[in-house]
Amino acid sequence: MLKFGVVGVGHLGQHHARIFKSIAGSQLVGIYDKNFDRAKEIADKNETTAFSSYEQLLDQIDAIDISATTSFHYNLAKTALEKGKHVFVEKPITATVEQGQELVDIAKSRNLIIQVGHIERFNPVVLEVEKEIDTPMFIESHRLAPFNPRGTDVPVVFDLMIHDIDLILCFVHSPLVDIRASGVGVLTPSIDIANARLEFANGAIANVTSSRVSMKRERKLRFFQKDAYISMDFQGQKASVLRKAEGLNKILPEILLGRTDFSPEDLVKMDMVDCSKPEKDALTMELESFVDAVTQNKTPIVSGEDGLRALEVAMRIMDKINANLKKL
Repeated sequence: MLKFGVVGVGHLGQHHARIFKSIAGSQLVGIYDKNFDRAKEIADKNETTAFSSYEQLLDQIDAIDISATTSFHYNLAKTALEKGKHVFVEKPITATVEQGQELVDIAKSRNLIIQVGHIERFNPVVLEVEKEIDTPMFIESHRLAPFNPRGTDVPVVFDLMIHDIDLILCFVHSPLVDIRASGVGVLTPSIDIANARLEFANGAIANVTSSRVSMKRERKLRFFQKDAYISMDFQGQKASVLRKAEGLNKILPEILLGRTDFSPEDLVKMDMVDCSKPEKDALTMELESFVDAVTQNKTPIVSGEDGLRALEVAMRIMDKINANLKKL
């Protein structure tokens, strides 16, 4: 039985604690939060212990779930790794690339697991259609949300866009060669809306937009590749896959010559996927995968290196945005 602890039980961490309580093969030993009353409240709900010291909690467990604010990730994770504990840390992995690289190096030298909380990898929509994605050449993402004060301590690039950055890097197997980006603060001093264009060595291009000042909520990701178009709607938990119709090659020359007696079905075949009622939610699958990685001593689905790579790209996007703002 693996012994787990959770540090940081705010909006996200409370759910992490609840899920760890129910995962087979794991035992939720305790919770630590700088607000002890909050830790006690969530600990009582999950029939576990609230610790007044982070180090005391670490001494009682095999692995820690870090759901605290990003600025605390580095110190909390480093302390855990140096005590020989496996680490699950919410995205982004750290506040700086240098900090993330140090954590990855420590974990590697001690044969410890780091998994980063890029939860969209476990979204049922992604899991359902990921096998259809093969060498995409154009990707378009929109991740829009109405304003919410939570998360505004960091630019929208690190809060929202980094989800899509991770997914794009996961599916485009080619080096990133150029980034163009722009963004502005609308309601906060930070960046509230941003757009980035990522260009890869194989010619693939990704156009990524994120906003936390939108009038509507939207989370969509589209892949265009040879002979197929894959669209994922994370908000509606649905996806569609369009492919060339089987008989298209036979009738296409006639259509190009002016044939008019054809239907949309003669051109494309569409498969619709409805994931609105999944057997398990993404967070449960994410944390179960961490337990499995620790138990089996295997590379997690979202490794520390994956989290570091997404952070590096997010940092480069912010550098481009800041450089453009200085020109104003």
